[in-house]
Amino acid sequence: MIMMNSILLAILGGLLIGLSASGMMYFIGRVAGISGICAGILSPQVGDTDWRIAFLGGLLAGGLLLINLSPETIQIPQDRSTEALIVAGLLVGLGVRIGNGCTSGHGVCGLSRFSIRSLVATMSFMFMGMLIASSVQYFLGGAL
Repeated sequence: MIMMNSILLAILGGLLIGLSASGMMYFIGRVAGISGICAGILSPQVGDTDWRIAFLGGLLAGGLLLINLSPETIQIPQDRSTEALIVAGLLVGLGVRIGNGCTSGHGVCGLSRFSIRSLVATMSFMFMGMLIASSVQYFLGGAL
């Protein structure tokens, strides 16, 4: 029963992500890539920031709602130092900049448009994520 609930929730989550990304493209002609949305706020253009702020506000509100309804689902890793988390975040940001997009932009929106560039980027994200996680587990015993 628990397995079936997990599968149904995963399908529902994927469906909602797909509908959201499709809705953004259809209604406002924008890709739902978080890095691009944030970049547009950091270097604003007239008339182009309201929807970006609303989108990010919705993401934050959804996270806060989840924390209040089911706090055990949002867990902060206890075996990672603050420094390691900061370095990881900076490396992800650097990768997003080099790859000209993030996992949501390339993995969700780009793949759904059959973009070869997004396919290569997503394969790179996945490969490097597996390589780094496996290396940390194997060579450092999972601790940083």
